[in-house]
Amino acid sequence: MNQEAIELSVVLVSFNARELLEVCLRSLENALTGLVHEIIVVDNASQDGAADMVAERFPGVRLLRNAENLGYPKANNQGIAAAGGAHVMLLNPDTEVPPGVMERLLAEMKDRPEAGGVAPALRLPSGRIQVSFGRRVNVMTESIKKLFGNRWLSRRVDKDKKTREVFWLGGACLLTRRDALEKTGGFDERFFLYFEDIDLCFRIRGLGWRLYLVPEAEILHEGGASTSGLNLLSRYHYRRSQLYFYRKHVSALSCLALKAYLSVTFCALYLQGVLQRAGDLDLRKRFFKLLGEK
Repeated sequence: MNQEAIELSVVLVSFNARELLEVCLRSLENALTGLVHEIIVVDNASQDGAADMVAERFPGVRLLRNAENLGYPKANNQGIAAAGGAHVMLLNPDTEVPPGVMERLLAEMKDRPEAGGVAPALRLPSGRIQVSFGRRVNVMTESIKKLFGNRWLSRRVDKDKKTREVFWLGGACLLTRRDALEKTGGFDERFFLYFEDIDLCFRIRGLGWRLYLVPEAEILHEGGASTSGLNLLSRYHYRRSQLYFYRKHVSALSCLALKAYLSVTFCALYLQGVLQRAGDLDLRKRFFKLLGEK
């Protein structure tokens, strides 16, 4: 296929999500009908046979196998580098894409030349709209969102389907313009997991592009499939990425406030015996080491 003719490249990063990945790829067979497209799966050394499943059941999908788990940003960059489409969709394997969604998102990009990225609403298994978008990130806004903002925004988006400009979009399903990706240099590989998508959005906006949520387009999102079994390790990566993101994009005062909050949180985990039960002395030490990183 002539790569210049590809309208849409879909990039998925897989890590031990075989069953969900198969469901996602089956949904794409219908969702991409009529579009000149390619699908690229980057497998991060899954141990559940996900890569073999793709090779056997989806021969039209381009499969990149990593010998180790390189993390979400680096694996996505591999897929982006291999992609030839004018538009690149970053998609999690724990999603299902109904017919019509891709066309709706591509139409939005074409109608808005200033758009660097657009995303659909994400519907969780509970039926609730996931708040995978937002404004500026700092201790205050994160606290407000967790206390009551997420519930309010979820209901609002469910009722009001108008397209709206936002400051960032989550990476579970993010349609981007190739020009925007190339000018940002892609994902920051110093992240391993979490916040890398918000960081990318901040840098896309920093170059003058705009980002839009398109609630009329909606996909199903299982949520946390690749990290649900990691528990404390997943929590460590979340806090590590959060601190790095704050140092990179947020005020020094917010960084201090976050570190103060995490100091209390880590001490509580220690006193409750959660860190001790991890069985990994190095992991326990790494939690507290995060607070001293600059």
